[in-house]
Amino acid sequence: MSHDGASSGGAQMALSLASREGAALLRVAGVDEAGRGPLAGPVVVAAVVFAPGRTPINGLDDSKQLTAQRREVLYERIIERALAWHIEFVTHEEIDRLNIYHATMAGMSRSIACLHHRVDVVRIDGNALPRGLPCAAEAWINGDARDRSIMAASILAKVSRDRYMKSLHERFPLYRFDQHKGYSTPVHLSALREHGPCPEHRRSFAPVQAACRGEAAPQVADELPLTALS
Repeated sequence: MSHDGASSGGAQMALSLASREGAALLRVAGVDEAGRGPLAGPVVVAAVVFAPGRTPINGLDDSKQLTAQRREVLYERIIERALAWHIEFVTHEEIDRLNIYHATMAGMSRSIACLHHRVDVVRIDGNALPRGLPCAAEAWINGDARDRSIMAASILAKVSRDRYMKSLHERFPLYRFDQHKGYSTPVHLSALREHGPCPEHRRSFAPVQAACRGEAAPQVADELPLTALS
């Protein structure tokens, strides 16, 4: 009996080891987004694939835990050392047409479609997956704190969007997009009330609609879970 048990345990250990070794050889695409909550500008989705094995970049983390300067440094390293990467901008027009949830899912689908031939599995930050993906996919809650490919994607998405919003400030300086990146801060809401929305504001968002009517903006969360928006 004990011999049979030892054999069974040994077989299970070998199977577990083989599973871990197989997982280590997978080409994983991490996918994350930036900018669901803001009242203006795009949602930016990024996908990053590293070669199997040790990630060739130190210091990766959820983009929200890093300083802007550190994100810029890591951005350059990621695009230099990743096996493949893609950045997708989902415009404010698409957000208004589809709603924020479906527009984000569409951006994720397009990002994955550009890289699926280079990956074995996609890991998406959050608890929702786009429909009809061309490859295996997993939803990882808090994935930007757990998976290094998702961390890298969060950095590419955040830096790309911040750069876009800074350029938007040059076109529409009254709104101070360089400061708040389109989020519903007091400075932004005050500018909305005083000047009305600019062409890049999301007309489907309640504070922007209120500004169009000359009303006080309602309180909204800066970021909502994707499932809360479906």
